[in-house]
Amino acid sequence: MSTPVYFADLRTGHRENLFGKLTRLLDLAGIDRIVGNGDLTAIKIHFGEKGGHAFVRPPFIRRIVDRVKELHGKPFLTDSSTLYPGQRKEAVSALTCAIENGFAYAVVGAPLIMSDGLRGHSARRIAIAGELLTATDIGAEIIDADVLLTVSHFKCHEISGFGGAIKNLAMGCSSREGKLEQHSVSAPTVNQRCTVCGACLKACAHGAITVQAPQASIDIDKCTGCGRCITICADKAIDINWDEAPPTIMKKMAEYALGATTGKAGKTLYVSFVTQVSPACDCYGHSDAPIVADQGILVATDPVAIDQACADLVNRAPGLADSALQSGHEAGGDKFRGVYPQIDWETTLEHGEKIGLGSRDYTLVSLEPKSDKGW
Repeated sequence: MSTPVYFADLRTGHRENLFGKLTRLLDLAGIDRIVGNGDLTAIKIHFGEKGGHAFVRPPFIRRIVDRVKELHGKPFLTDSSTLYPGQRKEAVSALTCAIENGFAYAVVGAPLIMSDGLRGHSARRIAIAGELLTATDIGAEIIDADVLLTVSHFKCHEISGFGGAIKNLAMGCSSREGKLEQHSVSAPTVNQRCTVCGACLKACAHGAITVQAPQASIDIDKCTGCGRCITICADKAIDINWDEAPPTIMKKMAEYALGATTGKAGKTLYVSFVTQVSPACDCYGHSDAPIVADQGILVATDPVAIDQACADLVNRAPGLADSALQSGHEAGGDKFRGVYPQIDWETTLEHGEKIGLGSRDYTLVSLEPKSDKGW
């Protein structure tokens, strides 16, 4: 059966603004059947890296928060720490970055809670029936929430071709160990920046690190891939081995998304903004020019269906000149391969459908004008 994906373009007028259209989309998708009285509702967003600007704007998040509150749910905004060193490598830095990017309580009306704790290790191991994985490491607050509502900025991505609802679930809801599991099959390595300070030795709970001049070393047989040493090192002397091929990462992402939604049947909702469709991830400290014009907002109960619908909208649009798009500029051209020709971006969708995460078969249901006189 075809999955409905509700869509609103960006046309507005004095009868209804874009915030009103977003609320109607949420209602069409059945948010009142998903959020119940007293439900702790995790609104999974991307806080945005410092210097970037393409992430979903805080006033739109506030409208979603307000709708959850009207349904007597208890919303909180959440994100997880990054695997790599940066502005969001642990909770203090990540929450500071979120507030600086406009997600303070005074703006969004909801508290900010990291889904994976102080250093990215507060998680639960969730069993799944995957093709590559039998379990996933998901942030504890995602698991404990009654409702999971993801808000995604749909864009291109340098590893998976695109980033949307599935990536928001997979990388965004996993712990540091989970992110490393998706990216790598080998232990981190120590580089020449090591000052032999011993901080990593104290952080390692598995006896995998030896500290001896000229630099520390990691025993690959003892390392569990938890990633604690990566963030504890102030000298950035520990490197992630990005050794998984993109198709494997994409399949693992679909399986991690399955883990994030396990136990939440009928209690998930996905909102995607196909706006400022940048050529790379929002985790960078910059946002490049969009490759297509803004398309609109989509809402669905199926992460595979909504990602497929977003991808189709982007590909149907004419490409923009003076962007990172190298080919596929024509309407109907493959925009994702136009930026990353070596990446088979459909792998994530195909695998997600295969493992039961969702369906690629969807029906786009366009939001009707509020009156017969238009917007």
